[in-house]
Amino acid sequence: MNTSPLDDLLPAADSSGAAGPAHSLLGRLAGLRHAVTALVEHRSAGDPTADDPLRGLYVSGESVGHLLRTWPREVPDAPADTAPEPDVRPGGPTGRPDGDDRLARAAARLRLTELDTAVLLIALAPDLDRTFEPLYGYLNDDVSRRRATVGLALDLCGMPAHLPEVRARFHFSAPLRSLGLLAVEDADRPLLSRSLSVPDRLTAHLLGDDTPDAVLLGQLHPMPGPLYGTEPDEGFVRRLAARIGSQPFTAYLREHREGDALATLASALHEAGADALHYTGHPEHVPELLREARLTGRAIAVCGLPEHPGPMVAELTAATDVTVLLADSRPYDPQWSAHDPLVLQAPRRPAGGTASWRTALGPAADGFDLAGTVAPYHLGGERIARAARAATALAAFDGTSLTAAHVRLAARQQSASGLERHARRIRPAVDWNDLVLPDAPLAQLRELALRARHRDRVLGDWRLSAGGGRGRGVLGLLAGESGTGKTLSAEVIAADLGVDLYVVQLSSIVDKYVGETQKNLERIFTEADRTDAVLLFDEADAVFGKRSEVKDSHDRYANMESAYLLQRLESFDGIALLTTNLRANIDDAFTRRLDLVVDFPFPDAGQRLALWRHGLSHVPRAEDTDAGALARDFELAGGSIRSAVVTAAYLAAGRDEPVTAGDLWEGARREYRKAGRLVPGEASW
Repeated sequence: MNTSPLDDLLPAADSSGAAGPAHSLLGRLAGLRHAVTALVEHRSAGDPTADDPLRGLYVSGESVGHLLRTWPREVPDAPADTAPEPDVRPGGPTGRPDGDDRLARAAARLRLTELDTAVLLIALAPDLDRTFEPLYGYLNDDVSRRRATVGLALDLCGMPAHLPEVRARFHFSAPLRSLGLLAVEDADRPLLSRSLSVPDRLTAHLLGDDTPDAVLLGQLHPMPGPLYGTEPDEGFVRRLAARIGSQPFTAYLREHREGDALATLASALHEAGADALHYTGHPEHVPELLREARLTGRAIAVCGLPEHPGPMVAELTAATDVTVLLADSRPYDPQWSAHDPLVLQAPRRPAGGTASWRTALGPAADGFDLAGTVAPYHLGGERIARAARAATALAAFDGTSLTAAHVRLAARQQSASGLERHARRIRPAVDWNDLVLPDAPLAQLRELALRARHRDRVLGDWRLSAGGGRGRGVLGLLAGESGTGKTLSAEVIAADLGVDLYVVQLSSIVDKYVGETQKNLERIFTEADRTDAVLLFDEADAVFGKRSEVKDSHDRYANMESAYLLQRLESFDGIALLTTNLRANIDDAFTRRLDLVVDFPFPDAGQRLALWRHGLSHVPRAEDTDAGALARDFELAGGSIRSAVVTAAYLAAGRDEPVTAGDLWEGARREYRKAGRLVPGEASW
């Protein structure tokens, strides 16, 4: 039976299965020594320089002749037991060396001349067959120079080196070099003596391996599939698909909300039958990205440009042989590039996308109100798919069927936010049962949540937007005395929508320097536009106060801040709630732009009793506790009542006993004293 070198390096186990010496590391080294000995004997047979003491330091004519005589005439096939399995993935390695075909296809696609293709093959040869190394060293008359040089390549092609058009094929602006296919090294040498090399990525591609360049790993992502359901503008997608399928071009899509452009591009590429490299990496790797697109014949999609996009946009738009699709929320700036792309407005995708969610979640979505659950979220197709996978994983971890709570939590995780730099994040842990309010304000609060859910349908699909560049935001003012439940109501609305609450820290936005406050507010509004969250401006009087008569520069700059806020609220697309203790302090111009103004009355005796009972619902109490007298004798708002209950609970916990009526009275008295009020039953001094 014939054996191969692998049989010596990896010997088979004996019938007993015992781990003898052949299976030890020393045994494998013995096999390696045998394989090395056989290879040395094979190569030295007939080699005229085998006994030359200077062998390897120079290449003689005899050794060249020996190499030429022993040169294999055909490419050997890989052993059947070591041949890789063909990769049937789109764009994956073919598992067979089809370098000739790929070289021809690449030359045709990149419009290389015959001379360019020949030079490329000459430079590539040592990477495919090391026999070329000593031969090139011999032809270069320098055994240390084992790659082709410019002069050697021209000699092999039969081209005179003095012709300008021939020498120009090696210029840095020539196709081979500008496309990243050829490197001309040793810049300090004369041109004809400079070495030629090709990138490893090109060699791998020509051999059938389409693994991306190592510098691009982790920066290339598969394009998401097309969205399920109806596109917001099917005509736009069809026109874009037709343009992608015709010839290379560059387009810039300005998206209103993150994910809109990527979803549109995914649908257009799918309809055009094309694929794209979805790149999210650094600008310095754009040359490798362009080379990858050229080798594989795919487009490039970059959604979300860096902070300073000019260099990246200029380099990508200059590549007229590759379809480049750029997307960002910023308007295109002509200063970025001298090659202007086709500038388009990405269609605005509606919130919810119930059909997309239902397809992504499958039959598990039938167990709850899916439409009402996903209505507040503005996620693209890929984000929906990722959220659906996360929700399914959460349900499996809990050991339950999929619920609306799982979907909401997964959707919140997909709504990335930078608001935490400027606001305090609150994960809502309350619901409507925690609100003790009269019917009128409670109904208005529910209407705010209703507006937030259905604003895209009413203002978008039904075309009831006011126009003039106005956004689709929901704005509400919660006015009332301290402790009447304004902040709690904002948290309840956020919980009902399944989003987070961000309380804006005024200390992080108000700045003594002119213009800085507006910049800080702009960062907050911009981030809130792209985040599914409720934004709360607590004590909004400090920012949304009334404009005053200009008497000095301070008044003028304060009025400028108010004017900016008025303009920014017009285009706001998020959900913002303002709270104030005194409604009269809010400028009338702001009030006109609000969707609802909810007045929180001071609770009467009946509401105070309900607040006391709600606060004590989970607290162990003595049998003689009666909240009726407390509600009647102490005029406290809800926040103060909660503080009184907390004080009573601590007093009882210190004694390790249930809360007594005395504890509650002490808590109420302390709240009166904090407010500077006379405690009922106590004599004044």
